[in-house]
Amino acid sequence: MESLISYLPPHDGLLPKWLLLVSIISIGNSIQAYSTMHYTARVYSGTAVFPGSKTPLNPVTPLSARTFGTWTFLSSIIRLYAAYYIDNPVIYQLALWTYGIAFGHFMSEWLCFGTAKWGKGLAGPVIVSTTSMAWMYLQWGSYVS
Repeated sequence: MESLISYLPPHDGLLPKWLLLVSIISIGNSIQAYSTMHYTARVYSGTAVFPGSKTPLNPVTPLSARTFGTWTFLSSIIRLYAAYYIDNPVIYQLALWTYGIAFGHFMSEWLCFGTAKWGKGLAGPVIVSTTSMAWMYLQWGSYVS
């Protein structure tokens, strides 16, 4: 057990551990986005009408799922670095931005573009991004000097 604890971020508080946990879960999400469209389709469960078409279509394609997986993996790596280097203001800000961008993306897909519907698939990313963003904002002074 001690050997596992040695891999945890060395900083006090729960925020670094949270960033590590979210990063690990997101890496798993990235892998599944490359292997199946099932879970990505749960997030983007709305319909979209593409220019030149009158028929609503499911917005998830193999390409969009892989693009989502790549974007999620990039965010995961930034958050992983923030878990271990949370006292670095640049890395902290980058991680904070990943949550802000995620929040903006998911909310716009739901409220503006209609490609996401409120439900289990969308609630998770919105709750995690909102909670993490607020937590990081409030804890800035505790970790960054």
